[in-house]
Amino acid sequence: MQKIFFASDFHLGIDGHLPARDRERQVVRWLDAIAPQAQAIYLVGDLFEFWFEYRTVIPKGFSRFLGKLAELRDGGIPIHVFIGNHDLWMFGYFEQELGIPVYRQPLQITLGSKRFFIAHGDGLGPNDRGYKLMKKVFHHPWSQWLFRWLHPDIGIRLAAYSSERSRRAMPSEERHWLGEQREWLLQYAHRKIEQGVEPDFFVFGHRHLPIDWQLKNGKSRYINLGEWIYACSFAEFDGEQMRLKFFECEGQIIRNKPE
Repeated sequence: MQKIFFASDFHLGIDGHLPARDRERQVVRWLDAIAPQAQAIYLVGDLFEFWFEYRTVIPKGFSRFLGKLAELRDGGIPIHVFIGNHDLWMFGYFEQELGIPVYRQPLQITLGSKRFFIAHGDGLGPNDRGYKLMKKVFHHPWSQWLFRWLHPDIGIRLAAYSSERSRRAMPSEERHWLGEQREWLLQYAHRKIEQGVEPDFFVFGHRHLPIDWQLKNGKSRYINLGEWIYACSFAEFDGEQMRLKFFECEGQIIRNKPE
């Protein structure tokens, strides 16, 4: 039976439960493992800790991962990539070199018999006005033009430093489940339902927690794909059922109803 697979937040380029290069190999092993069953693969943002495409240069590294994506695409498996807050500066490399579409806005799509709302999740939901303003700055063509003029050795080092500072500044409580009333992506899903958007599955990354939550309308489920720095979680859809799983790791899924 062919299945559709979803994963996000590989954050390739930084260490986690494994050194960065070993974790890249782990992601490649996962892609090899699912390929025989894969009808399609959705990679929902933050594949890299940092990514910026200069006109003729892409960041060093990731050759195993990019090569595997090229191999799977050449083998006929559709792959879809969403930008995240760490790899938003994608300007055409994936489309032109790998034949992989890149999505910059939420995608509403029907897969099998189910409707999906898919997005990385950064900048959605209430509050976090500071980040939303910063996101607009990063998306502005002038910001991208100015950064492009930095030598890659300087620009990538500066971005790595900024990313590390941001990670350390995250309040410790946000690394854990905040409760239904404070989980902003869950609240965003409820707001979309109130606006008449009622897919079977809201699928997000960004939150770094594997979550499977039945929403108040009794129909829609909020699925957060978790991350691969430690949890190595992903989702598998067989045309009817959507399940969160773990690859070569053990983890706990946050849910409000038994599976």
